[in-house]
Amino acid sequence: MLKLTPARPSIKSLLLPNNRRAMHKQHALPAAYYRGGTSRAVFFKQDDLPRDRKKWDPILRGVIGSPDPYGRQLDGLGGGISSLSKVCIVGKPTHPDADVDYTFVSLGIKNTDVDYSSNCGNMISAVGPYAVDSGLFPLSQENLDLALVRIHNTNTGKIIHSSFPVVDGEAVSTGDFSIDGVAGTAARIQLDFINPAGSVTGKLLPTGQAIDTFDGIPVTCIDAANPCVFVQASDLGVDGNMTPDEINAHPDLLSRLDSIRRQAGAKMGLAETPAAVPGSIPKISLVSAPSASDARDVKMKQTSGHVDLLARALSVGQPHKAVPITVALALAAAARVPGSTVALAVAGKDPVDGAGITIGHASGNLLVGAKFDTAGALASATVFRTARRLFEGRIFWKQED
Repeated sequence: MLKLTPARPSIKSLLLPNNRRAMHKQHALPAAYYRGGTSRAVFFKQDDLPRDRKKWDPILRGVIGSPDPYGRQLDGLGGGISSLSKVCIVGKPTHPDADVDYTFVSLGIKNTDVDYSSNCGNMISAVGPYAVDSGLFPLSQENLDLALVRIHNTNTGKIIHSSFPVVDGEAVSTGDFSIDGVAGTAARIQLDFINPAGSVTGKLLPTGQAIDTFDGIPVTCIDAANPCVFVQASDLGVDGNMTPDEINAHPDLLSRLDSIRRQAGAKMGLAETPAAVPGSIPKISLVSAPSASDARDVKMKQTSGHVDLLARALSVGQPHKAVPITVALALAAAARVPGSTVALAVAGKDPVDGAGITIGHASGNLLVGAKFDTAGALASATVFRTARRLFEGRIFWKQED
């Protein structure tokens, strides 16, 4: 009997797509990649992106690698967590008190969200160095050693002054300053947030009161650098010094916090309904007073002798491994609001450092300097960070189908 051997498919038929129209080159743009504080982001010059901002979203998703059902963003430059799923766009200033404009973009990891509604205090530490390194901020004879870049954050309309050392025309990366959450040392960057209150809502207290109640839990809604919601850990029946992994593993803590956050966001005027509240704002954080002798607080150097307050923040639904700088700024403001959840947590003790409030977060401690005017309003807030250029060149992305 004659046996017929099935024809083997050709290499060409295996490798070429059925639809030849799907074959095309990748897209590319000039870009840079920076670490800023405890985050990383892709940087673009605004002039290199399309003038039509509606065309930005697919580019940014392709660059970062979202959406990724596996949650790792392996096909882009994201890292599978909120602090690595970011883009910064820097361009010519549109504000009379600024040297550059800066637009921050937060991208969903497993979804298609491209969120322009908030600022990122960590990544803003890299904006000044990027402006110098990229030539957007030309150095003059007066700032050959120390640059002062005035940054207009287009997300909030606020001005931030960034001061840092420069050498041979570029931002210095080496130094002896360290921040918790980042290995090694680097050059110190000073960030002064000018009049940070009312960044999105126009009011320090968007609901008009220091305490609101959602799901039976008292919270403070405040808007300084970013809209934030602060909940005392004890009111949710949890410890204030939980690790991010413990927060993730808790059976219902994340869902309870998200419910509170969404209700608070709607009452703050950020959306018509809780369901429509953006993923990035308001930020939400657990707060608590540090203990004097708890073993974990001692190990982390977060006892009452080291810090004024414990904070465990969430960012886009995930426990943050440090603390967003904008949350730290809002904590400094809330600590001065009588009756707020933060003020109650720090009541009855002198500050560890007279320059401001020292916050114990999941990776260490952070001092936030705050200046208030004679009426008690927050005039400015100062933090110190580090940043570093990781690469620059051309970045490639695939066209969305």
